Amino acid sequence: MRLDKYLKVSRLIKRRTLAKEASSAQRVLVNGQSAKPSKEIKIGDHISIIYGKKIIEVVVISLIDSTKKSDASLMYELVGEKNLD
Repeated sequence: MRLDKYLKVSRLIKRRTLAKEASSAQRVLVNGQSAKPSKEIKIGDHISIIYGKKIIEVVVISLIDSTKKSDASLMYELVGEKNLD
């Protein structure tokens, strides 16, 4: 599954266009490296997302093409949240 689609379906980022913009601006890291929106995501990948002054780190648990809002959090495991202060 593409990175931008994964971020949208898992609801880590609200819209796919915002996911594309964030990854193009190098605010999304996959396994410690900057990733383009077309990067293929696999189970076990470590994703870090920089939101302003906050970094959220997750591990991919499952790849589902479409989910309900209540099931979206089953796609990843939250590893940590850091503030960039």
